[in-house]
Amino acid sequence: VQLQASGGGLVQAGGSLRLSCAASGRNFSSYTMGWFRQAPGKEREFVSAVRWFVYSTYYQHYAGSVKGRFTISRDNAKNTVYLQMNSLKPEDTAVYYCTAGSVYSDYRIADKYTYWGQGTLVTVSS
Repeated sequence: VQLQASGGGLVQAGGSLRLSCAASGRNFSSYTMGWFRQAPGKEREFVSAVRWFVYSTYYQHYAGSVKGRFTISRDNAKNTVYLQMNSLKPEDTAVYYCTAGSVYSDYRIADKYTYWGQGTLVTVSS
């Protein structure tokens, strides 16, 4: 599986961006898809994940710092996962990485994911 993230850029505080992550390969619909971010000088942290449950049921999960502002979604027909980011804050500035893997309860742990995209930079100015 190869992942290609896009959609980052420079935005003012309070603005919005939508990140996309296009996946190639098989079994996309059954993978947990996640977004992590890494700010300068900080460790990579969990942002959000969308986890397959049964049939066409998926669960969305969010870090507390983004809950209510970010929305994760996926389009299995397009092998793409999205992260809609609203009400952006300067502290959201980071490189955002999309990731995929057969992850269940440990979706907040980066090491549990198998595939990673190259990252896209989001800069939020105050």
